Amino acid sequence: MNPRRILSLWLPRLPIDRIQRFLGSAGLHKAKAFSSEVGTGSREENASKQKDAPSVVVIKDNNALVIHALDDAASRLGLHIGQPLANARAMCPDLRVFDADVVADAKTLSDIADWCDRFTPLVALDPPHGLFLDITGCAHLFGGEAALLQTLVRALARQGFAVSAAIAGTSVCARTLTRQATGTIVADGGEAEAISSFPVSALGAGEAITTGLRRAGLKTIGDVASRSPSEITARFGARFSTLLAHALGQGDTPINPRKPLPDYIVEKRFAEPIATDTMIAMTLSRLADTLIASMEKQGKGARRLEAAFFRTDGVVRAIMVETGRPVTRSAVVDRLFRERLDALADPLDPGFGFDMVRLSASRTEIVVQEQRDLDAHVHDNDELAALIDRIAARIGGKRVVVHLPEDTHIPESAVLAAPAQHHLTSAMQAEWPVRTESEPPLRPLRLFDKPEPIKVPFATVPDGPPHQFTWRRALHAVVRVEGPERIAMEWWRQDGKQLTRDYFRIEDAEGLRFWIFRDGLYEGEVFDGDGKPASPGWYVHGLFA
Repeated sequence: MNPRRILSLWLPRLPIDRIQRFLGSAGLHKAKAFSSEVGTGSREENASKQKDAPSVVVIKDNNALVIHALDDAASRLGLHIGQPLANARAMCPDLRVFDADVVADAKTLSDIADWCDRFTPLVALDPPHGLFLDITGCAHLFGGEAALLQTLVRALARQGFAVSAAIAGTSVCARTLTRQATGTIVADGGEAEAISSFPVSALGAGEAITTGLRRAGLKTIGDVASRSPSEITARFGARFSTLLAHALGQGDTPINPRKPLPDYIVEKRFAEPIATDTMIAMTLSRLADTLIASMEKQGKGARRLEAAFFRTDGVVRAIMVETGRPVTRSAVVDRLFRERLDALADPLDPGFGFDMVRLSASRTEIVVQEQRDLDAHVHDNDELAALIDRIAARIGGKRVVVHLPEDTHIPESAVLAAPAQHHLTSAMQAEWPVRTESEPPLRPLRLFDKPEPIKVPFATVPDGPPHQFTWRRALHAVVRVEGPERIAMEWWRQDGKQLTRDYFRIEDAEGLRFWIFRDGLYEGEVFDGDGKPASPGWYVHGLFA
């Protein structure tokens, strides 16, 4: 017995439905969701004038255009998927033809999957035109499995999509049912009986295996199931044998959800959609109270939170915030989302309103209690972490960084910039080289991302500093020099340069201080195109204060 319940959705005409919805949205239905743009071209321009003609989507296969998808009108004329376009035109001269756009189709399918998140967070893609929904334990929230299935099908049909749906204990069985018996709900353990009369092509095992089964006289799934598993495996392979077992309800491969299941989820549904900023903020605040209370019972705090807003027309907008430390107060969650909403480059468009708002914590941690009265640093760290969280909510977590020391003597690799929210504690505990106050700094205040080349006419000695150099079209006369500091490259790294650098701290006549280096030694490291020794190049790597 399999306690899981899987709902399979199949949109057999997704490519043509997407195009027809797009053409319709240019007229009276601009508010429709799930619309991805159709590529322009002469076919669309010529065919748009023939609104009542049958329509097909074509794709190139072996240098020939074949039908990829078609509408009901084309299907009634006897056209079918895989048919060459030339043959189809001979049967229907006024055929409307559109080029396939698999990227736009995938985007539309992803948008539909986002909308399906309102029913279950476990939604998986079943390419190219299908979805799996794990509805285990949640169907009763929508009036049962039959009511849930009808709600899905009717909602997508209103949006202009042809849909086939079924529910079974395994994903393979549910998918098979959508190809032959849409609307079927199979009780747990009844998978084998439900699909036994279906043709073997319904399994989707591929043309070669399907043809082989028919040649062997196995025309239905029941015929194949009547043979021993060892016989089927020996003739058609272990993969097909496993597929058949899953279709019959004998085990199943777990679906692969598009998003990981959050640790905590709270949501609010509305009989009347909300659209004002005040109602949205109030809803988030109440959801935050409920979410924090649920986590508090288990001694946890939130590190990553997501608010999802479900519009009545199917569009879903998700906003995520992260924190440097576990959040245990709803006021902090409320403030972070307010900051994030205020900073959106693309404002939250409610359209005709949101009929559901969901708040989830996808990453949580155990809250460690700290003695704050005896350690002032704990309070300071909390304030700094809160400030970083607020800035990150506005400009993005990747833009707020701290610097960590790296165990290397290569200047450009000695410091690592890491997201502050995840590395604040490490940054505060990091140990940096200490400089004596009476000594000048060994490293420049500003280090260039990439060393900039300079022109050096000559040096005092082969391994010495230059008398003058040209940088950014300006000539600098050297008056003071410290060095050299020789730094050899990390020869054990395959991607590392093998040239030795000699660094100099120099000062010009104007008082400007530079950190320059010679890239390579004069003998044995730098060669020209003929393999003869050449003069190494000079670079400026940074500027001192």
